Amino acid sequence: MSKKNNKRMDKRNSKKHSRMSREERRRIRKRRRRKRIAILAAEIIILLILCVVAYGFFKLGKLDFRVLDEEKLEAYQDTGPYTNIALFGLDSRNDELEGGVQSDCIMIASINNETNDVKILSVYRDTLLKQKDETYEKANSAYNRGGPEEAISLLNRNFDLDIRNYVSVNFTALVNVIDLLGGIDLEMTSEEADWSNRYAVETSEVAGKECIDIEVKDGVQHVDGVHAVAYARIRYTEGYDFKRTERQRVVLNKVAEKAKKANLLTLSNIVDEVFPMVSTSFSMKDMLGFAANILDYELVETGGFPYQVTTSENVRDHQGAYVVPIDFVENVRQMHQSLFGEESYEPSKEVQEIGDVIMYLTGVLEGAEAYNTIFEGDIHNEGTQ
Repeated sequence: MSKKNNKRMDKRNSKKHSRMSREERRRIRKRRRRKRIAILAAEIIILLILCVVAYGFFKLGKLDFRVLDEEKLEAYQDTGPYTNIALFGLDSRNDELEGGVQSDCIMIASINNETNDVKILSVYRDTLLKQKDETYEKANSAYNRGGPEEAISLLNRNFDLDIRNYVSVNFTALVNVIDLLGGIDLEMTSEEADWSNRYAVETSEVAGKECIDIEVKDGVQHVDGVHAVAYARIRYTEGYDFKRTERQRVVLNKVAEKAKKANLLTLSNIVDEVFPMVSTSFSMKDMLGFAANILDYELVETGGFPYQVTTSENVRDHQGAYVVPIDFVENVRQMHQSLFGEESYEPSKEVQEIGDVIMYLTGVLEGAEAYNTIFEGDIHNEGTQ
């Protein structure tokens, strides 16, 4: 091959090499751009997540957080895959959330962490139970004496439970929640509607809301927060306090159902209005965890405790009317069966001793037949819904 041909070939190869280099550089530049875009996208996603978390902490900062002394809670035993929470509805006139106020509503919420099923059990506020100082008084007096710590220890002590956390809220908060959700539908008797109007007068004054009477009739009524809370506080109908706790659970269930369908703006408004009226021992991390799973939780069962129960004004060395369990030990056994599926649970020695003291103070023996031989009165059997 001539020198002229060689030069021509070298020149051609040089151009080809130059073209390949430019194409390679373009590919490299494209890869770098894609990488920068991917990094930028990741940074934006991380920033958004941080913003959401920061917003969540900002909202949760409105809550009244309180660290409890676990040594004072008298937690009896680990109930396995269940998170048990004490819920207190306070009859507060001045937004108190600690001691010195009565807990008109006492509930135990049990969450199955494996299935996200939730069960709620109301404890009748007038139930005769063992207090911290070894005396026997109504269940709702514990919160008044020592706030949430003493109220939780009362539940653990009398029922062999392991509750370590609580949520307290006053009734004004519930009024605001229901109003922000646009009200709820309740099935009422005409008697309940009439009493709801009566209770609504005081409820509206405490909550600072307008009070407009609802129609006195049987059937479904769409009610605002004032009348929903008034309905939940009614005691003077057939069933007395037993029926009242049932109404409370109905209202709570209705609110939960509607809150699940609410948009983010409504939920944000609820947080702003209500969180300052809520006290809890849960940490911010715990609350964010609950919030992340809120749509997965399902309320599968509600009930009232004691299951077999009567009322008595003949309690030794006591004045007033009390709710008395018929066979306290059997009631506790049934509680563990209902909440935790413990078919053969044997209550602790302390629970058995408490049962003996309740029988001594009231004369109410084991079983309904034994009771009827001593007192005249109504016996109430509280099932689950």
